[in-house]
Amino acid sequence: MKPSLQVRLSQHLALTPQLQQSIRLLQLSTLELHQEVGQMLEQNPFLEAEEDAPPSPYDLPAERQSADRVADRVADSEGPAETPDSGDAATEIRAEEFGTTARDDWENGTEGDDFDGIRETPGSSSAAPSGDGDDMEAHDRRASAGSLQDHLRGQVMGMRLSPDDHAALEVLIESLDGDGYLADTLEDIAERLAEMLDIASEDGRAEIADRLQCALRWLQSLEPTGVGARSLSECVALQLKTRPRSPARQLALRIAEQYLELLARRDMKRLTALTGADEHLVRLAQELIKSCEPKPGRPFSAAEANIVVPDVIVRKSGRGLSVVLNPDVMPKLRINDLYAQAVRGQRGSASQPGLSSRLQEARWFVKNIQQRFDTILRVSKAIVERQKAFFTHGAIAMKPLVLREIADELGLHESTISRVTTAKYMATQLGTFELKYFFGSSLNTEAGGNASSTAVRALIQQFVSAEDAVKPLSDSQISEMLEEQGIQVARRTVAKYREALKIAPASLRKAI
Repeated sequence: MKPSLQVRLSQHLALTPQLQQSIRLLQLSTLELHQEVGQMLEQNPFLEAEEDAPPSPYDLPAERQSADRVADRVADSEGPAETPDSGDAATEIRAEEFGTTARDDWENGTEGDDFDGIRETPGSSSAAPSGDGDDMEAHDRRASAGSLQDHLRGQVMGMRLSPDDHAALEVLIESLDGDGYLADTLEDIAERLAEMLDIASEDGRAEIADRLQCALRWLQSLEPTGVGARSLSECVALQLKTRPRSPARQLALRIAEQYLELLARRDMKRLTALTGADEHLVRLAQELIKSCEPKPGRPFSAAEANIVVPDVIVRKSGRGLSVVLNPDVMPKLRINDLYAQAVRGQRGSASQPGLSSRLQEARWFVKNIQQRFDTILRVSKAIVERQKAFFTHGAIAMKPLVLREIADELGLHESTISRVTTAKYMATQLGTFELKYFFGSSLNTEAGGNASSTAVRALIQQFVSAEDAVKPLSDSQISEMLEEQGIQVARRTVAKYREALKIAPASLRKAI
């Protein structure tokens, strides 16, 4: 082939460092953002938090010496600075190359019956900010309680044990998982200990197994009751043994040890046939079992994992709604003026290019942080405007909404809306919700309109909450009830929404 030259005119998107940083900051959660801010404060000497007291000019050397100190800090910081692009980057993220528009349906889960028919106590749920400090005090009490292992070690200190027994008990305490159960069998723990201690004889291994067996009994005698159990059945039985003696307790112990699976399936006929007890006594035994804690280590688990800090707060303002950013999550940053002036006074010096790039980097960061929160506020206001009925009547009044509608209204790309609504939360009088919660697919109605999938899930939740416990509603019956409301939902769709709400099937909801 003969070589030739061709001139081609085309358009392409160049992602400048500033635009790349803007995209990355937009998709960060609040926690990730604060980690990013802390890292930037450590690396960039021109950036400082507004809470810090402003530096006094009397405590600092002359301007030229300040510039040299800045140069030293830049040299010691991690990695070379990127030279900023001279072109202005777009402030809004519009290009389709910035991300996909895939959106998963938001599943608003609710706590239901736990495994084996024992109802779990919900963890700290997201709720609207309240005036009292009860929630915060409860969190402080949990935080001060320490870990489960520390709580158990405090009790072991008052026990008179030999060094070997104390060591065996410590091994079991370290083997507990977050729920308070033994994560491994005694045989596996004994095998590991024998290998660590280089014990090969059968007698030595048998001695370790016996010592661990004794340590297990001591562990299971500690508080909280049920700790050190190896199964749910054993955990419930340990707690029942501390209750006052009664026929119901004896039956509950027998069910916990032998027929817990039947209780989970609400198999009343087989329970009464196998135990020989009447229905009234079985109900009393069931209540005793339900009063047990299936996860003894739950009170000592980290409460921080369940805490959600809202990015946006919605309040009633007169006849409307006001949408404001949460000032507690907004980093307060500024450029150190003294260092910036020192750099301007050092123009032409050898250190000037590196210092100028760091100064520009700090300015970009402050601007992109502000732009991030401005975009979150704009999107939140658009969502509130579209879902006004929700804030008055709840989830049952939620309207169908897709990312494209908000994107078209604000002149942003769909992927930008997806980034903004992921891991960003809105506090309302009805609770705290992720921004994605307000988006839902559309379902047809008999009137020719559309109903939101979120509203349909709320209706299903209402139907189940009001059902007769003796005759719970089946998925087909719920589908027929929705049909009476003018909403066409297939039985399979009802089952899908019910599972998303963590609602058990009708056979497992039936009271015995």
